[in-house]
Amino acid sequence: MPYSAEISRRNPTCFLFLIDQSSSMSEPFGKNPDIRKADGVADALNRCLSELVSRATKGAEILDRYFVGIIGYGAKVGFTLGDSSQANELLPISKIAMNPLRIEERKKTIYDGAGGLSECTVKFPIWLEPEAQGPTPMLKALELAHQALTAFVQQHPAAYPPVVMNLTDGQPTDDSGQSPPAVLQQVESAAQRIRSLQTSDGEVLLFNLHISALPGQEIWFPDNESVLPDEYARLMFRMSSVMPGPLLAAARKMLPKQQIGELARGFIYQGGLESVIRFFDIGTRPTQPIVSR
Repeated sequence: MPYSAEISRRNPTCFLFLIDQSSSMSEPFGKNPDIRKADGVADALNRCLSELVSRATKGAEILDRYFVGIIGYGAKVGFTLGDSSQANELLPISKIAMNPLRIEERKKTIYDGAGGLSECTVKFPIWLEPEAQGPTPMLKALELAHQALTAFVQQHPAAYPPVVMNLTDGQPTDDSGQSPPAVLQQVESAAQRIRSLQTSDGEVLLFNLHISALPGQEIWFPDNESVLPDEYARLMFRMSSVMPGPLLAAARKMLPKQQIGELARGFIYQGGLESVIRFFDIGTRPTQPIVSR
């Protein structure tokens, strides 16, 4: 069955995050007006990376079961991940673990075991700083992702297919002077090229999350573009992969109140802060059920 390859140091997988860092990311989340989108996304992604490091840790050793990359796109487009000198490429999780920008101390509320709550201080590594400048050059980010993923699948032809998670709050723009329809068509083609890459276990997965500064109805993992309100939302639906069995099961378990069909795509529209957290968590689920040493 596809999407069932063992994930191990001998056969690692890959997670690639594409993060919109345009000027509109300075706006607040619709349902969380006290939190800027850029801050909430960076915080959620740093938590996700910390969890990936934890899942890869066995005793005192960090096992390189997967490679990770972050491509930011806004005033500039490029790989960015901690303070590693090799941040311009996909990095093994052990190198990521050793190279945060800094480590903060944060307060965390926990159960005290006696029916109450207590507060403790925890270490919180920071790999990604929030940024919000410039346009939304999504096409360039997708093209850079395609280059990196082409090299990865050539080096790891039997791997669990890479998962790409693209998070944005607006329509793609570029500096070429092209009309919006032309840009959107090129973005859709770039997404198709990414999804056409494959290992012997299946095609590369591309998931998309649209977040908004306006409160509104969130649409989680639709299986039909007719439920979406506009052409841009339908474009992002078409860009997104159908969710394979392991991730579909994870999404249904995590979101029991959502009706998630068999042909659901990895796409969330009009998402809020909770959507960002769930999006990263579901997208990285393959690291738990099928990893080995």
